[in-house]
Amino acid sequence: MQRIHKERDRLLRRAARLAGLSGSIAVVVVMLVPGGFSLTLLGRCLPALLLMVTGQYLLGRSGRMRWVALVVLAGVGMILLIGFSEPRTSGLNLVEETAIGALAATAMSSVALVLVVTVRRMIALFTAFAATLAGVFATTISSPAAIVTLTITICGWFAVALAGWWVAQSVPRVMQRIAAIGRAHLAERHASELEAQRRQDARLLHDTVLATLTLLAHSGVGVNPSALRQQSGDDARLLRQLRLGGLPTPRRSGVYTLEPATASTLGNTLESVKQRFGRMGLDVDWHGSGQVLLPSDVLDSFLLALGECLENVRRHAGVARADVTITDDDTTVRAMVTDAGVGFDLLGVSAERLGFAESVVARLRDVGGNARLFSSPGSGTTVVLEVPK
Repeated sequence: MQRIHKERDRLLRRAARLAGLSGSIAVVVVMLVPGGFSLTLLGRCLPALLLMVTGQYLLGRSGRMRWVALVVLAGVGMILLIGFSEPRTSGLNLVEETAIGALAATAMSSVALVLVVTVRRMIALFTAFAATLAGVFATTISSPAAIVTLTITICGWFAVALAGWWVAQSVPRVMQRIAAIGRAHLAERHASELEAQRRQDARLLHDTVLATLTLLAHSGVGVNPSALRQQSGDDARLLRQLRLGGLPTPRRSGVYTLEPATASTLGNTLESVKQRFGRMGLDVDWHGSGQVLLPSDVLDSFLLALGECLENVRRHAGVARADVTITDDDTTVRAMVTDAGVGFDLLGVSAERLGFAESVVARLRDVGGNARLFSSPGSGTTVVLEVPK
């Protein structure tokens, strides 16, 4: 919401600058009409006009109240200069009245665009409008066309304030709808990717594991036993890679490119885990070292325990981001999984829930490792995994 308000305010500032400068140009054009303004009056009005133009330009950059005040004060000063700087016997001429009307209704009313967003600024809007109207009334009261000039001033301020209010109300709604469309698009794309992944997984299992199980169900009739053992071994390596988050690439029906089980470094396989949970909507930030070579069985247990911890974050923490820090020394590799989620009371966990105890702690202890868990309600959860090199 804060970003939406910033975009709204930026649009209103630019509109105020454009409207104000356009109004100032119109005033200059009117003032230069032959026979309307004397050279003395033009010289007196020029400094006030330059001050007002400066305020309009700076208002478009920051929108601060000091520039609103500068525009209004400079405009009122010009109105008073036009009306009272020279002795008159028959009141204002048509060009002077037109200049006052253009000044009040366009150049000065542009500040209303940035004064319709808060209650405090609305008070400033009414103050600026009252000051402008008072200046116009004081200088045109003796003129036969005074009512016309006052009407133009009132209509100009009302129209600009109404336009600013409409923009201020419409921009947040439009941006919120755009954001909603973007979220719907992301959700649809995520669902499409999940469906495509499920279809790919189904094809992969049909081409490999299910075919092997069918042969086993028929006692391998017509297949050489050594070929059946080789195919079963390939399927086992495929399943291992799938568990670690890998995405095997098919070369032809039933044959997939597999990563050798004995050549996997920690850095290579961590990327697979990261991609796996990224596809499921959990962003994982990795820190520390990842280029550590571990024995195949230790690497399996370590990554499966790490994946189980991240799965718990995804399901139970109530957040969409987790941090994993990998460190190692001469004998041990450690992973610290941290989230800023809801947390839980360790003493309140039922002993019948064996997920963490079996999938993480017991799995690591089987390869000589260990796991420690730290959590409290409202403070997130941290799990430290340790395995020997």
